[in-house]
Amino acid sequence: MPQGDKSAYTDKQKRKAEHIEEGYEKRGVSEKEAERRAWATVNKDDGGGKKSGSGRGAKTGNPAAHKGGKIGGEASASRPASERSASAKKAAATRKRNEQRAS
Repeated sequence: MPQGDKSAYTDKQKRKAEHIEEGYEKRGVSEKEAERRAWATVNKDDGGGKKSGSGRGAKTGNPAAHKGGKIGGEASASRPASERSASAKKAAATRKRNEQRAS
């Protein structure tokens, strides 16, 4: 099977890659790069295409789609409440200042 051949993937994996690709393109990533990233994500999540043999369809347990919130929330939770509050007040002040400049 030549490189780039997608025949070894399930229909579900193909749909998943297409959906991921569309998301990247909406964010301004080139079509070629979006496709590359989409298939890389499918490979990371599912371990590649269909494979024969008993037990080869085991789940990885760490799909890329479920990692974002976990990583982001961890850093914030480790900061003390006073620091988070100060940061929120500073952000609110910046938004207010920017709003006044815009009007």
